[in-house]
Amino acid sequence: MIAPFLRGALALAAAALLTANAQAAPDAAALYQQHCASCHGTQRTGGMGPALLPESLERLRPAEALKTITAGRQATQMPGFQTTLAADEIAALSAYIRTPVLPAPRWGEDDIRASRIASVDPARLPAQPQWTADPMNLFVVVEGGDHHVSILDGDRFTVMHRFASRYALHGGPKFTPDGRHVFFGSRDGWITKFDLYSLQVVAEVRAGLNMRNVAVSGDGRWVMAANYFPHTLALFDAQLNLVKTYAAATLDGKATSRVSAVYDAAPRRSFVVALKDIPELWEISYDPKAEPIHDGLVHDYKMGEAIAKPGYLGVRRTPLDEPLDDFFFDQGYRHALGATRPRDDGKPSAQVVNLDVRRKIAELPIAGMPHLGSGITFQREGRTLLLSPNLKDGALDVIDMQTWQRVTTLTTPGPGFFVRSHEATPYAWTDSMMSPKARDTLSIVDKRTLAVVAQVKEPGKTLAHIEFTKDGRYALASVWEMDGALIVYDAATFKEVKRLPMSKPVGKYNVFNKITRSEGTSH
Repeated sequence: MIAPFLRGALALAAAALLTANAQAAPDAAALYQQHCASCHGTQRTGGMGPALLPESLERLRPAEALKTITAGRQATQMPGFQTTLAADEIAALSAYIRTPVLPAPRWGEDDIRASRIASVDPARLPAQPQWTADPMNLFVVVEGGDHHVSILDGDRFTVMHRFASRYALHGGPKFTPDGRHVFFGSRDGWITKFDLYSLQVVAEVRAGLNMRNVAVSGDGRWVMAANYFPHTLALFDAQLNLVKTYAAATLDGKATSRVSAVYDAAPRRSFVVALKDIPELWEISYDPKAEPIHDGLVHDYKMGEAIAKPGYLGVRRTPLDEPLDDFFFDQGYRHALGATRPRDDGKPSAQVVNLDVRRKIAELPIAGMPHLGSGITFQREGRTLLLSPNLKDGALDVIDMQTWQRVTTLTTPGPGFFVRSHEATPYAWTDSMMSPKARDTLSIVDKRTLAVVAQVKEPGKTLAHIEFTKDGRYALASVWEMDGALIVYDAATFKEVKRLPMSKPVGKYNVFNKITRSEGTSH
């Protein structure tokens, strides 16, 4: 039996130890308010610096977060804290920014309107380009390493202009139909409108706190943003004035969803929207003459049964069996081809949705994780074929767009993210950037024979994301590294023509190919 005085001593010692441990543990919340809140916001929703919310940091590895807090971020105002904070304090901060903010921050229509920044009066913009280059053969290059954008002359392969962007641009920039303006969307919700004629930012607005992508209407009048957080779509006019928001919710409002993606379907004069957590595909028409919307079952539309909602800027819902993560249009924009989350049994999960009859009409025989949003179509022997990469398997699936059946599957060195081609070349290029061992390899497919005929490599680096010049003569690839580069290849010989040093050029986008909806690039 322990004597009473000894029990008391042990209790005091244990209490002292707990107190010491509690005192030793860094107060991450207090550290954040002291060192981070002035730039990243008291609720971590962003300010001068990006949002530091779990939803915004999904793709930032813990080791990278530690490195950024310790050493800062190159070419930004983010300082390093290695001389200011102890290692355990930096670790505590790194863990803290991945925890939810409670209560959850809000971002409503008043917040969106208040965030708008007008940098230039549109009436003062020049009528003609203020530089000598082909405006249709410009490339917009997103450099993720130091958060900049470069404007590249696609004839001379020289950088005409470079400017700082918002944090982590995502979803690909979108151009107005005339190719004059380009809109960028960042992960932390900012939309930036940039004028290519005068090479300056025109306006910015924050559509949400965590955004997936933006789309620009085929008539150039509208910009729509797809948000993960909050669960909304935000519609703007071309000057980034908010028009309205849409709650990404079921018809009865009982369930809400993150928005997977929004794309413009120009021939249909509508936006098409995928929801990540609700099995529905939405179509929002910007045609003033759009047919009215009848939600639910109606015996006879012509008899005027049921109460219709306006078709113009209204939500037309297509019910699905499973939500779509992302999707791809056929060239006629009648069908959306989408992929759901991989199934536990390994069976194919891709599907074809007819946008006219508003239902799924076929399943695509593609297993793994098809990345249909980065697929392409091309013509072969009078048939339209789809070529889709796969995020899980080292494979390219070739699908007949008429029968929806697989023609063949091509083996690649590893899982890839992008496929790109051009009408003027018989070749398609694909990466294996998701593979630990083959991320340095681009495979080149002959569209005539459906065979891999060549490879180009950048040993030890990540080589990805091809985009072609306006005429299809040259293919530009990204060395996806902080000390990376843009490599220009001859599209016929696959030989390197030129190399431009860049900071992790995650994507490049040719004006002409985008606005003409080339079958060799994403839309």
